[in-house]
Parts: sequence; C-alpha cells; structure tokens
Amino acid sequence: MEDKFYLTKEGLDKVQKEYKDLLSIKQEKMRTGAPVAFHSEELDTEFVAFKEDLELMEARINDLEYILQNYEIIKSPVGQEKETIQLGAKVSVDVDGQTDEFILVGTLEANPIEGKISNESPVGRALLGHKIGDIVQLNSPVIVNYKIKKISY
Repeated sequence: MEDKFYLTKEGLDKVQKEYKDLLSIKQEKMRTGAPVAFHSEELDTEFVAFKEDLELMEARINDLEYILQNYEIIKSPVGQEKETIQLGAKVSVDVDGQTDEFILVGTLEANPIEGKISNESPVGRALLGHKIGDIVQLNSPVIVNYKIKKISY
C-alpha cells in the first residue's frame, strides 16, 4: 500500500522548494567535484565528509521525490461536510475550562508550536468526523475531554 501525504498548498510549496534547492546544491557539489582521496588504506577526511554529505542529500532527495509522487492537497470540504472535523479544519475546543485552538494537518506539516496537529496524532484521530457540541474523550495516561466549540475552514 502506498503512503498518502496530505499537504496544504503552503506545505506543498515548501516541499517543492526544498527539493529544487537540494537538486541545485547537489549539482553544484558535483560540478566543483569531490576532494581527491589518497591511494592508501586511510581515506582523506574531506573526501569521506563529501561522500557522507552527498549520501545524506541523495536520501533526502529520494524522500522528497516519493512525497511529490504520493501527495494529496487538503481541500476545504463543501456543504454539510464543513460541519464535521476534516483535514484542514481550524478547531476550537474546550479542555478543562480552557480554550485550545489548532489546525488539523497531515503528518508532514504537524507542528504543535504553530498550533498544527497531525490527523494521525491521538487528538487528531479522535476529533476527525466530530461536530460542534460533541465531547470527545481521549484516554491517554489521564482522561481528557475535548468539547468542540467551533470548526472553520
């Protein structure tokens, strides 16, 4: 089964930019050439570092290519679907008398500091498909109730 990477338009732009930048850096490294390795049992540390950098860059380029071949843009739902929590929803919840707000995104864009939680996180998974007024109970080490106050896209 292929992975599906859910991205916002901004998230896709970031992935495409990183991919383009890495390809450009790789071409520049290849153009300037590798440091010469000594013909002995010990390799020059510059050559080893160059080779490791290139391998790491190539691995990241391969990851980005895979993402770009298997992504789906998060679209705003239409009609009654807007009444339920879907990917891309900005959700306001009440947790123990305090209001918390976040946006539900795919795993690649999740960043709790920015208020973006993954659809695969325990909270994200629990909230998917629920409506305003629903109380969603999350059983982690402690029981937490999320009362959905607002959903917007």
